Amino acid sequence: MHSIKSVLREAAETLVLVSDSALLDAEVLLCLALNKPRSHLRAWPDRQLPPEQLGVFTALLEQRQQGRPIAYITGTREFWSRDFEVTPDVLIPRPDTELLIELGLKLIPADCPAKIIDLGTGSGIIAVTLAAERPYAQLSATDFSLAALRVAQLNADKHRINSIKFYQSNWFADVPAMQFDLIISNPPYIAEDDRHLQQGDVRFEPLTALAAAEQGLADIRTIARAARNYLKPCGHLLIEHGYDQQQSVQTLFKDLQYDDIQTYADLSGQPRVTYGQWKSSSL
Repeated sequence: MHSIKSVLREAAETLVLVSDSALLDAEVLLCLALNKPRSHLRAWPDRQLPPEQLGVFTALLEQRQQGRPIAYITGTREFWSRDFEVTPDVLIPRPDTELLIELGLKLIPADCPAKIIDLGTGSGIIAVTLAAERPYAQLSATDFSLAALRVAQLNADKHRINSIKFYQSNWFADVPAMQFDLIISNPPYIAEDDRHLQQGDVRFEPLTALAAAEQGLADIRTIARAARNYLKPCGHLLIEHGYDQQQSVQTLFKDLQYDDIQTYADLSGQPRVTYGQWKSSSL
């Protein structure tokens, strides 16, 4: 017998070794196979699964058993209460990055025009979310990966955002000369020899979006240095970084003459985003 209840129980048992949320993963995959919401699983736990739906579920489950991230199997991930398309060409959105949005929204008033650029946009979650929450702002977004930009454009279209200018660019390299009120980025910041790159979901994510040279600081340094030429006087810089990089990033910002430097903690209390303001009129 293959009831919803029994299938979920067996699936969760097989996923314990590869997932910290085995039952939830099983439910998500079964909903995908059935094309039903999770409430359906609660309402009809004794419903028997027909062979064709069971076969689809089994194939999805095998992908997860091999370690493939749920977001890449389903093709979507929620971020800031919106669903975003996700492919293996982009990082999987994570709750910690919502801190960037929270801080960015505090810096940019809702009713004021502003220019914002999201560097290394990936799936576009930051640019699309800021554009949706700040309709008076002009958004730009960059990524050196054309495949990633296609995903970002797809997400902009999905959420009916047409105010973002996308640039295929290695950070600022191909961005037109202009100045921004806010420069925001979630760049690669994991050290190239970090053992975590061989664990969990990150094994399946694009390495170029995860790891950076100089113990994970190379891209942060490149962005912070170049941003001084692209920030308006008193403009804002927000960069996400590793939990153990607070001191290094603050020192870097100080050396580059940023002011009002502060680091903010993520949902788990780890230092995650560092802020700096550019007050100098010339380098």
